[in-house]
Amino acid sequence: METLRLGPFDVTPDGALAPRRAQDPPALRFAWRGRACLAELGPGGVRIAADAGRIPSSADPGADRRRAFAAAAGLPGRLPAGWRARLTPDHRIRLEASAPMAAPPGATALVAALVRFVLALDPYLDSLEAEGARPPAAVA
Repeated sequence: METLRLGPFDVTPDGALAPRRAQDPPALRFAWRGRACLAELGPGGVRIAADAGRIPSSADPGADRRRAFAAAAGLPGRLPAGWRARLTPDHRIRLEASAPMAAPPGATALVAALVRFVLALDPYLDSLEAEGARPPAAVA
């Protein structure tokens, strides 16, 4: 059986991930519900981030920025242990988490960690949208 390509990795026949370029930290970009997500594999685990929403512009007619900011401010107290919420300079609401992974990481373990993250992310996406945060720009 040959190795398969998965983003910046080669997947060995036993399912282990091997970065193709050692000088770059291996990362996978993917989308969930139209949101940009990034998974970076590092020593001991994977860091996963998603652009969960965006505070609407003051130029958007009918935008309730105050409510959207309040929803973003309330996120840290509602997130699972180890998750982090932050507001980027361009008013994107980013949610971040990490998950441990055995070395060498396996493709199945990585995909399982990503699925667990996005399924746990869903209620926060719904909540942010209900409070006036807009979905970020579409992912191509």
